[in-house]
Amino acid sequence: MSPPPANTQQLQQFLSSVLSQRGPTSLPYAETTKWLIRQHLLTLVSSYSSLEPKTATFTHNDGRSVILLQADGTIPMPFQGVSYNIPIVIWLLESYPRHPPCVYVNPTRDMIIKRPHSNVSPSGLVSLSYLHDWVYPSSNLTDLAAQLSAAFSRDPPLYSQRRPPPSPSPSIGSVRPIHPPYHHQNQTDDAAEVYKRNAINKLVDMIHGDLVLMRTGREAEAEELLSLQGGLKRREEEINMGLKEMVEEKETLEQQLQVIAMNSEFLDSWIRENQGKAKSLLVDLDVDDAFECNETLSKQMLDCTALDLAIEDVVYSIDKSFRDGLVPFDQYLRNVRLLSREQFFYRATAAKVSAVQMEAQVASIAARLHS
Repeated sequence: MSPPPANTQQLQQFLSSVLSQRGPTSLPYAETTKWLIRQHLLTLVSSYSSLEPKTATFTHNDGRSVILLQADGTIPMPFQGVSYNIPIVIWLLESYPRHPPCVYVNPTRDMIIKRPHSNVSPSGLVSLSYLHDWVYPSSNLTDLAAQLSAAFSRDPPLYSQRRPPPSPSPSIGSVRPIHPPYHHQNQTDDAAEVYKRNAINKLVDMIHGDLVLMRTGREAEAEELLSLQGGLKRREEEINMGLKEMVEEKETLEQQLQVIAMNSEFLDSWIRENQGKAKSLLVDLDVDDAFECNETLSKQMLDCTALDLAIEDVVYSIDKSFRDGLVPFDQYLRNVRLLSREQFFYRATAAKVSAVQMEAQVASIAARLHS
């Protein structure tokens, strides 16, 4: 069991030390609630100075033993105009403060627990409505101590084993006041020992102050580094996003460059093939015969394109006739639907032919580059 702190400053140091430990020796409380546990104990001691936080070994009903925090001492119990001190132990279990603590009445050798008692079992375990109705995070140890004091005032849980002097009417005993423990200082302490103890205490206080200053500085540096890290993270995301956009734009430009190169190569090929044909043309050449498809795909593309444009003109004429009232509505819808279906077929065929022609051009250019 750890020794109890002597004053408020030592109490704060004690709680900070035991709650900040890590590893196998750390207390089994959730990291997110340790600050609240510390606050609960400090507030409890400020209101009930007779209670002292300690660490001790608690044994569960299944035999498991674990080191936990406890508040050990006495709470006042007003009874018939006199204030008595009831010894109790408040154990902060592993799930505290999300769940209530475990409270025991801790009688001394000359005391016995009242049987039966509405709030205390023969083993000393306290059952109280405040514990059953515990609500996280509003419930706390200070209010619990006040509820214990009020409940014990209504029904004292302890009696003294000392018997009063004989009287005509028998009595089971009387309530006796229980005073908090106190410490005697040896008046014959050696002056050198006192000086040594005071020097050690002063040195410990100085070291603790230096550690607090160092910790504050390190926390400020950590906050600054975390802020800087957040800024760098945002800049990294912006740079990655800009780089991604540049890569996408580069790919788009490369595709456009390839299309331009293929078109240029196609035009150069056509010029080379038809450069000497201008002199042999007849003067009375018909314009309709100026262009002639020399392959099946080109002729199919020309036919599909011509039919597509022709259907477009027909649909325009039907639409104009309908607006002028020359074509009935049902006939207009039927013709437009049939023409649109046929036009879709020609456009789909033209798209497939264009894809095949593009592949042929790419293969032709690649063959020229490798030759």
